[in-house]
Amino acid sequence: MAKLVMIRHGQSEWNAKNLFNGWIDTKLSPLGIEQAKEAGQLLSETGIEFDHAYTSVLTRAIETLDFVLFEIGQMWIPESKSWRLNERNYGALQGLNKADAAKKWGDEQVHQWRRSYDVLPPLMDSYDEEVTVEGETYPSYDRRYADVPEGELPYGESLKVTLERVLPYWNDEISKKLLAGENVLIAAHGNSLRALAKHIEGISDDDIMGLEIANGQPIVYDLDDELKVVSKTILTKD
Repeated sequence: MAKLVMIRHGQSEWNAKNLFNGWIDTKLSPLGIEQAKEAGQLLSETGIEFDHAYTSVLTRAIETLDFVLFEIGQMWIPESKSWRLNERNYGALQGLNKADAAKKWGDEQVHQWRRSYDVLPPLMDSYDEEVTVEGETYPSYDRRYADVPEGELPYGESLKVTLERVLPYWNDEISKKLLAGENVLIAAHGNSLRALAKHIEGISDDDIMGLEIANGQPIVYDLDDELKVVSKTILTKD
């Protein structure tokens, strides 16, 4: 029986400012660093020995994985990074304050953009768009995406589109490790992990709206030989 552990990164700098983050590359906040370390400490208590770790190409997830692996004493295990595990791309919403967006478009519309399964956010106009926050400019895309096939980079994503982007990596890479009996750790993002949870747990399109994945709380799955969920445990401090 293989174990799969998924961890949403600790609070990011833009989480702390209540901004739509998406694919814009930000770091962990001081609280996020503590959450990542605590996630590792919680995981250490389980004694799980991992065979492979996965993360996105966004700094906040990579930092989280580093802190977790340090805390569990397994920094030496193989790691793979993929853009397919990135957060959902929030398109033209990226960099906007969520409260300001609600004032502009209404609470219900913003809630639909954030939590629904198949409602797209407002899209970016081009791949060259930049986002400026507090005088600092962030590119929407940079050289880390140079090898992504033309047309696969999104202008904005719903959770449905995020799942369609994540699934090939799950099927071609991650699931094969699990089927071979290996224990896998994934440090990624709220929506890429919601997408995976929907697939793994068979959550309906309607029910996925109610699934929240907290920062820095490891989710431990025991999976059978067909990758069906035998048990699910969320590790918390209390």
